[in-house]
Amino acid sequence: MNMVAEPDLRAALEEALGAHEGTGVAVTALERRPCEYRTSFALEELDVNLADGRALRIMFKDLSRACLDENAQRVKPAFLHNPQREVEVYRDLLDGAALGTPAYYGAAVDPARDRHWLFIENVAGPVLWQIGEFEVWEETARWLARMHAALAPAAAAPPPSLLHYGPDLFRTWIDRAREFAQRPGTPWDEETRAVVVDLSERYDPVVERLSALPATIVHGEFYPSNVLVQDPLSAIRVAPIDWEIAAVGPGLLDLAALTIGKWTPAERAALARAYREAAEAGPSAEALPADFDAALDCCRLHLAVQALGWDPDWQPPAEHRHDWLAESLRIVGELRL
Repeated sequence: MNMVAEPDLRAALEEALGAHEGTGVAVTALERRPCEYRTSFALEELDVNLADGRALRIMFKDLSRACLDENAQRVKPAFLHNPQREVEVYRDLLDGAALGTPAYYGAAVDPARDRHWLFIENVAGPVLWQIGEFEVWEETARWLARMHAALAPAAAAPPPSLLHYGPDLFRTWIDRAREFAQRPGTPWDEETRAVVVDLSERYDPVVERLSALPATIVHGEFYPSNVLVQDPLSAIRVAPIDWEIAAVGPGLLDLAALTIGKWTPAERAALARAYREAAEAGPSAEALPADFDAALDCCRLHLAVQALGWDPDWQPPAEHRHDWLAESLRIVGELRL
């Protein structure tokens, strides 16, 4: 990665912290290192000492498209990228919401220089997929329901950069998958191509069902690899990161991301039940769809189709790979489309 010059980083950090806190801030010491946990964008861990005696653990994220790694630049659909989105999520939605998400320390934004720098708390803790205790997963599902309830009022007037799930966006992914299926050179066999085309021709009821679901603010990629858990065996703190495709949309999309994959039916049902019970105990119980299980299956199907429509050549790390076509067909069968 191209390291930002330290004087520039120090000046931007002081300005961002000062703007967030409403007072002058002086950095007296700064240690930095590349973050081993990197998905798409450049990440640095900063150990910062301030003149007032505070010591901060900060994650510095450069959201400029030029700082996407080479593979992500190649396969990530351009229409998803908005470098201001994650800044607005932390600044306008999560800051002060008391949800346990990483603290927002400020941002340095200068579109003319393609500068979109985000400074947030560097939360210490494992990612969820590394945790074997199922109780932690259930508590994460409960936390997710509380987050959706807390952020639901913001869906009426969200930050301008957020995506909006509706018929057009839901349909985009199956259309992309169909295009890949019909494109010469796509690394799918003929059977896969035929299955994807057939699915696209039966997908309108899914788009209609998804578009009718109640909306809140959704993370958009609430996969276990994007969820940090601090103190997983005591006072659990759930701290999702990477809000790059946050949106206004059905909260069950996030629950689908949490529960899709290699779960037994009983485990999947237990996670859904934990979410539902927490939601029913909160202020937005009436927002749960009456056909909760079928709606959740539709959201899982959307995520599987989205993976198919991302890029046929893209492969996540081995520990996160999944047969999305098989997942799609399994859910289609359960929904009897």
